[in-house]
Amino acid sequence: MTGFETEHQIIDTKTKIMKANKINIIKLGFVILSLLGCLNWIKAQELETSVEKAPRKYVKNTFESVWLIDNQTVMVPYKGTFEFDIAHRFGTVNNGFEDLYGLFAPSNIRFGVSYAPIQNLNVGCGLTKERMILDGSIKYAILKQTQDSWTFPVSISYYGNMSYDLKEDPDKSLYKYETDRLRFFNQLIIARKITDKLSLQVAPSLSHQNFVNGYYFQVNDSTKEIRNEMNHNHFAIAFSGRYKLTESIAVMVNYDQPITKHTINNPNPNLSFGFEFNTSGHSFQIFAGNYAYLNPQRNNIFNKNNPIDYKDVNNNTVKGGNFLIGFNITRLWN
Repeated sequence: MTGFETEHQIIDTKTKIMKANKINIIKLGFVILSLLGCLNWIKAQELETSVEKAPRKYVKNTFESVWLIDNQTVMVPYKGTFEFDIAHRFGTVNNGFEDLYGLFAPSNIRFGVSYAPIQNLNVGCGLTKERMILDGSIKYAILKQTQDSWTFPVSISYYGNMSYDLKEDPDKSLYKYETDRLRFFNQLIIARKITDKLSLQVAPSLSHQNFVNGYYFQVNDSTKEIRNEMNHNHFAIAFSGRYKLTESIAVMVNYDQPITKHTINNPNPNLSFGFEFNTSGHSFQIFAGNYAYLNPQRNNIFNKNNPIDYKDVNNNTVKGGNFLIGFNITRLWN
């Protein structure tokens, strides 16, 4: 082997080594870029996960109380809150000064208590003077309005009530079976806090009564049949609003519209309005309205007080303006 050939072999070897090093450097660059890409992807996933797990901020104090006159609001007290309620309704104002616009007339009153054992759930019970109605209730917050209104633009709660009539009926002339004393109420409450001062809600409801009276109907000359005076189920809808005048004073308006048409004894709508005064642990509401029974299913099914004059089926004018003054007092312990 000559010196010239050896020199060329050395040059070829160096050239091959340099080419191999370049290829390895390029491969290493691809590996590094791939690793950087993976790291960026992992960081993006972690950031996305952290954003998804960030706690939602909910709108606070859509209403200040669980009550808005005769209807429940969408609000559910915080876990561990105990509540005591006093609801009072005087007589109607129609007699004027004779009974001091209903203040000296026979009145109705309800005492109630409730407790929130877990977050978003409230259970309660109460006793009403008229017919000694014992009731139990449950309310659950299904959804809550978020501060970023595109996530949850409204709050939604379910409210249910079951009542039992304790009035004595020794000869069973009114209730043949004990289950006839039961009535039920189911309501879906949908509310939105429009501004810091204005809150609105709409609440469709279904009331059910186990027992209804009947009457004889002449089918033909020889046949009579018993027909129900009312339906067992009654649909209605309530519209409510509250506007804050100051931090502790608000004005309230509420309207309840019956939907179901019965054979006879159709209930009248309810129009109510008044003021609310709040502290950290108290709520006091004073108002005028048409409901008197202090139980949602009885109010919706049997309300005989009407807000305005109207024509009956025989085109007779039925006098309206059957308003009564009432108040609600709520005390919270948390």
